Amino acid sequence: MQARRLIGIIILIAGTALLLLSIGLSIVFGAADISLGTVWNSIFHYDASNTSHQIIHRLRLPRAVAAILIGAMLAASGAIMQGMTRNPLASPQIMGVTSGATFMIAIALVFLPGISNVNLLLFAFAGSGLGLGLVFGIGMLARTGLTPVKLALAGTAVTALLGAFSNSLALHFDVARDLSFWYAGGVANVQWDTVKLLFPAAAIGLVLALFFSGSITTLSLGEDVATGLGLKTGLVKAAGVIVVLILTGAAVSVGGTIGFVGLVIPHITRFLVGPDYRWIIPCSAVLGGILLNFADIASRMINPPFETPVGALTALIGVPFFIYLARREGKNI
Repeated sequence: MQARRLIGIIILIAGTALLLLSIGLSIVFGAADISLGTVWNSIFHYDASNTSHQIIHRLRLPRAVAAILIGAMLAASGAIMQGMTRNPLASPQIMGVTSGATFMIAIALVFLPGISNVNLLLFAFAGSGLGLGLVFGIGMLARTGLTPVKLALAGTAVTALLGAFSNSLALHFDVARDLSFWYAGGVANVQWDTVKLLFPAAAIGLVLALFFSGSITTLSLGEDVATGLGLKTGLVKAAGVIVVLILTGAAVSVGGTIGFVGLVIPHITRFLVGPDYRWIIPCSAVLGGILLNFADIASRMINPPFETPVGALTALIGVPFFIYLARREGKNI
């Protein structure tokens, strides 16, 4: 256990340093070439008349911060879902949370044109709850109970259903171009006013997640064991669902459907630090932020001056990992 804790401390310290480095790299790389010296001057000697300084402060810095926050939120959400359900396939995208948020965003774009970012965030929260509720509702209809693969299949069905509804609304009401941003996933157009919406959601969600992390560790041992240890499992699950909705709803409303961060990162973190969610959740948040920010940097370098959707890059990592997990858990069907 001491070795695991040491690894966790190293991840938090080295990961924080790597996050800072990734912010610097995110500012440097882009359509406009910006040197490290210009970045330094823009931070300590900002000149509003300098175009490069404006690009850094108004576009690239908020983009990097948003990528880190969204990656951290999605990874922490995935860790919570996997711990509560004891389902290694659980993640915001696979469990219908992301598709539910996108569906409600489509409804908002259709019936409330010009909706504010704050209200769009509320619609994303409601959609996250809708998607998660449908997945568990369908999964509970199984006679043999909620196995990991059955939940994954229910999530796939709900994702396809809500995706079809979203596409139908987008095509019929001619908002496909607006909705395409959420399908592609990314932080290309994020500015400070949008980042300000992420900060409180990330702070509240991650603090609550850390507060309940010990209880999630107990719950991950099994509901019977947790009840025997005196844990109020219903309260912990309700709190966990609320935290997941806060984190995922905010992340999707800003970054769109960026998949598999919440699936892959918790597994890597659990392998490194062990089964204690007091370490898994914060370390997953750090590693998730690192992954998404470097994926965003890579999205600009693959085919410049055009950008590759960040969701496509995370899928390249996540899809093979999902297939591996599904094959491993297939014996539980």
